[in-house]
Amino acid sequence: MASSSHRDSSGVRTAARAIIVRNDELLVVRIKSDEGEFLVLPGGGQNHGENLQATVVREVNEELGLNVIVEELAYVREYVGKNHSMHRIHGHFHQVEAVFYCKCDNFALIGEGKGQDRRQVGFLWIPLSKIDQHPISPPGLSKIIMQKTAGGSARYLGDIH
Repeated sequence: MASSSHRDSSGVRTAARAIIVRNDELLVVRIKSDEGEFLVLPGGGQNHGENLQATVVREVNEELGLNVIVEELAYVREYVGKNHSMHRIHGHFHQVEAVFYCKCDNFALIGEGKGQDRRQVGFLWIPLSKIDQHPISPPGLSKIIMQKTAGGSARYLGDIH
């Protein structure tokens, strides 16, 4: 069975990402593209036959060299590239992401991922109080993370960048 690539305008890609917090800081991956540098939560595309929790474990290990334990679902979002600021390069891209809270007990190997994305240029720890001052999506991520500590539940965010 042929897999659908991100350039296939008829396909929807599924992905899983991790919210990893340590000492009131959020771990993000630095990405550099023709559009500039931006930050994303660690994670990526789901493989056929792989559940979303296994996807986030594999992707975080590939990108950052970390072994994470998946906790609860934080949110689900869609990203339809043609509807957002990066439409020039993402015009045919449609992704549905499940984002999970994850924990990691050992950060000794951070940065040692063996399957980094081609545009990945590093990682960064952002203080939770300053998340919204950085180029990271979705907007309002700090509020979503704070809901966890207040006993909030997962939600569907819709098509947002």
